[in-house]
Amino acid sequence: MNATLTPVDQPAAVPSDRTGRDRLDDVRRRAAELAREHLPVIVLYGGLKLIGFLVFLHLLDSTGDFRRKHPRFGGGEHAWDVLASWDGWWYQQIAAHGYDPALVRIPDAKGLITLEGNSAAFFPLYPATMRLVSDITGLGLYGAGLLVSIVSSFVAALGIYAVAARFGGRRAGFAAAGLWAVWPGSGTEWSGYSESLYVALAVWVCHAVMNDRWLTAGVLTFTAGLSRPTSVALIAALTVAALRTLHRRHDGDLSRPLTAILLAPLGLGTYLLYVGDRMGRLDGYFVLQKGAWAHTFDYGEQTLDVFANVAVGQRDYLFAFPVPDLIGVIVVLLGLALIALLIRLRPPSVLVVYTVLTFALVLGSQQIFGNVSRYLLPAFPLFVPLALKLRTLSLPLLCGLLGMTAVASGSYAGYVLFELGVP
Repeated sequence: MNATLTPVDQPAAVPSDRTGRDRLDDVRRRAAELAREHLPVIVLYGGLKLIGFLVFLHLLDSTGDFRRKHPRFGGGEHAWDVLASWDGWWYQQIAAHGYDPALVRIPDAKGLITLEGNSAAFFPLYPATMRLVSDITGLGLYGAGLLVSIVSSFVAALGIYAVAARFGGRRAGFAAAGLWAVWPGSGTEWSGYSESLYVALAVWVCHAVMNDRWLTAGVLTFTAGLSRPTSVALIAALTVAALRTLHRRHDGDLSRPLTAILLAPLGLGTYLLYVGDRMGRLDGYFVLQKGAWAHTFDYGEQTLDVFANVAVGQRDYLFAFPVPDLIGVIVVLLGLALIALLIRLRPPSVLVVYTVLTFALVLGSQQIFGNVSRYLLPAFPLFVPLALKLRTLSLPLLCGLLGMTAVASGSYAGYVLFELGVP
């Protein structure tokens, strides 16, 4: 007896079902591949950061100096309160109350500080993200801020891995991600500061440019411009890379690089114009930075003054903090040497322009020099030349070396920055 096939029984349904299963299998295989490639990076970075972080908290607790300081200025009831003091206090105020930009003179004030501090000196992306995470998760602003920073630091680590791997394979990327965990200034990566969020954006901007994903690069640069003023280095790097691409291409789609160039400066420009409009003068942001924090571009005068004094063991310069300043000098010298090595590798122009301009903006400014290690933390392409050297080590030796450095980083990258200086 022959059976009659109904529409449900038709064989045509089988290939369709198999196609759906194949797609699901492809997704699973891709996810497994991504996990195999990136999970070791996450484990390495997280392990190194946790070591340094615990050492940092132990040093804070063992000395107890934070207990005698104001909670706003490096103090608190618990050691971890220090993580959201100084700039972290301002970010929490913005997240809680928003902005009220103003230039308010201090009566009879003379010298460097003539204006009252105002939250408008701090860019809005980090506190806005902090507030959003707080609203979604129910965490307080302190917890939300740390969560944003920690998650961003892992995103940055994966980006640094991806960029460095382009030059020296997975082992070099692995080493570069490890260096991000222990570099001087890395104590702010897991704190109430905006460094991790900005670096995460900057790394993936450079990665997008290197892969001709111009719209992605433009949007990310726009966003980074809402994070900090030194994003001008990132904007310039994208613009130079896009113009070079337009010069080389004589056909094809040129709209994407052009769109990226137009998008890139809008975040930074919008915030500066907003502050200037509210203050009644277009240069209001820079007037506030100079009058309330003594931050201004002095073409490297203070940097040279610090180097001249540190070389002869003196402290006759502005904002002198001996230990952080010495570390800052070492970081600058090391960074300049690494820039030369980076250029020898002939990397994409976006990496060179971004790194050189970041250095120029930091070293050309009058500020607390002891914070140079923090201000130069975004110059992640410096990790590439070192990572290429470290990739020749065996994996156990590489992890052991980075692990020992992580222990030391609890002091030089954390305690020195937050307790022996003013971060």
